[in-house]
Amino acid sequence: MKPVATTRSAAGIPTGLLAVWWIVASEIVIFGGLLAAYLMYRLSHDAWAGHAANTNTAIGTVNTFVLLTSSLFAVLAHQAAEKGDGKKAARFLLFTIGGALCFLMIKGYEWNYEISHGMTITTNTFWSFYYTAAGIHASHVIAGAIIMAVVAKDAAKGLELQRVELIGIYWHFVDVVWIFLFPLLYIAK
Repeated sequence: MKPVATTRSAAGIPTGLLAVWWIVASEIVIFGGLLAAYLMYRLSHDAWAGHAANTNTAIGTVNTFVLLTSSLFAVLAHQAAEKGDGKKAARFLLFTIGGALCFLMIKGYEWNYEISHGMTITTNTFWSFYYTAAGIHASHVIAGAIIMAVVAKDAAKGLELQRVELIGIYWHFVDVVWIFLFPLLYIAK
């Protein structure tokens, strides 16, 4: 028997779905504040363009492609779960996790390069914002991949297939955040 908290609904919305949207809303506040502060500093500090010129747009573009592709796999996992095919949903979730790992490896390579060339979190305010924003985003990628692994394990057994949609919503949020970070950190030079 499932606990009541996982089966009831509030305002006609299943509890899990409501919880995910509350999490996303709280994360929007966190990232929204960070991005608003970034934009205010960026608009008032002309030197930032010179610092931003040191970010690698090609790497940022590849990572954007990786995350968007991983989101496609999350959608395909949701479609499979909706059809009751837990094994297929789990397989697509594993592909999504692969995208997360690829993103993190590329980010690690990029940060290693930048740090080895003297661009650290203490170099100046631009790099402080860059590492803070990208680091918080990377922590969300890690959290999403871990949760996705748990969901995939259950989905492979045909259990809790509704969770595939829930982790998919979270994953799409992680992608949307990157869609905002990418132009601000890599393109707006």
